[in-house]
Amino acid sequence: MVVTGAVVAIFFAYLLVDNQKKFAHTILDGITLAAEYFMVASGFTLVFGLMRQVNLAHGSLYLLGAYVGWSAADSTGSWYLGVVAGFLSMAVAGVLLQLVIFRRMEGQDLRQTLVTIGLSIVLADLMKWQWGAEIYQLTSPTWLVGFTELPFVRVYQVVRLAVLGIAIVIGLGLWLFLNRTTVGMMIRAGVDDRAMLACSGVNVQLVFAVTFAIGAGLAGFAGVIGGTALSFSPGDDTYYLLASLVVVIVGGMGSVSGVAVGALLVGLADRLGLAYTPTYGVVYTFLIMVVVLAFRPQGIMGRPA
Repeated sequence: MVVTGAVVAIFFAYLLVDNQKKFAHTILDGITLAAEYFMVASGFTLVFGLMRQVNLAHGSLYLLGAYVGWSAADSTGSWYLGVVAGFLSMAVAGVLLQLVIFRRMEGQDLRQTLVTIGLSIVLADLMKWQWGAEIYQLTSPTWLVGFTELPFVRVYQVVRLAVLGIAIVIGLGLWLFLNRTTVGMMIRAGVDDRAMLACSGVNVQLVFAVTFAIGAGLAGFAGVIGGTALSFSPGDDTYYLLASLVVVIVGGMGSVSGVAVGALLVGLADRLGLAYTPTYGVVYTFLIMVVVLAFRPQGIMGRPA
């Protein structure tokens, strides 16, 4: 219903605005930005929304994955190896976070928050020491270079359309994984009743380590993809952490479909605000969050606590 309402509102707004080409281009920018938000926030919702583990170093995993992917692609000349390196390196980092930090702080939200904030600060300084403060961008493979013709907007970047397609594939894959596979069902069961799952003979810590690996790996993967479509630099870790928090809160904690809806609303609000009221553009994103929290505290697609 939310997506349908947004589509109808966009259609009527398109008919009413004076510069329809600019409006259509802005909407497409918002949708492709939402795709990037979704890739980052989907990993965040697995850890924070589904497992209730407060990992405020998630933005650092995004940026570190982008740097690792860039370094791998630069040294090997292969963008594909850069994507693999970004995903796998952060998946390993996620497992280490689970084993070294979160396993020892089960249910201690404040300690998890403080430790991961400290970790993100340390990682930010280490990344700046290693890669400097320059702006980086991965070189796209040939099939992602250039523009393509589209209705209403004439031409649009192929790489940004590819980001949208990748996000859709990831969303469908995550939904199928959590709802149609044995491991996904064990993850959801472990969140709801860990003791019962352990009594059934399942290694709960192994299940949670796999969840952390997927969530952190998605952050690193999103860093490489985002660094290809746009760019990345110091400060992006904080930006994408805040974006992920807002998206998960708006969409609903632990809900993949909710993250998609939240990312769409936040991405559109960001681009439309920047295009038409740049002075107050950032306000719209947080206004959406305030309205959702006021009328539906569990998020648009979230379950009541």
